[in-house]
Amino acid sequence: MTWIVYILECADGSLYTGITNDLERRIRAHASGNGAKYTRRRGPFTVRYTESLESKGAALQREAAIKVLDRAAKVALLTTP
Repeated sequence: MTWIVYILECADGSLYTGITNDLERRIRAHASGNGAKYTRRRGPFTVRYTESLESKGAALQREAAIKVLDRAAKVALLTTP
């Protein structure tokens, strides 16, 4: 099963990082207010970054690595081809 690490840009300009194995379903959950507490009332969202990984463990590790980055490093990641 493929897991996806994603970064959303919220309407307020903040960035949210998460993982899922079904990105479309997860985005719908965020949009309906059932995704994550952080994203409630921060929509609409734009998917700014995705990265596919082969296991949930690898996705969790990558998510944790991204979450500790400062905003400038996250923005640089978004603009890296």
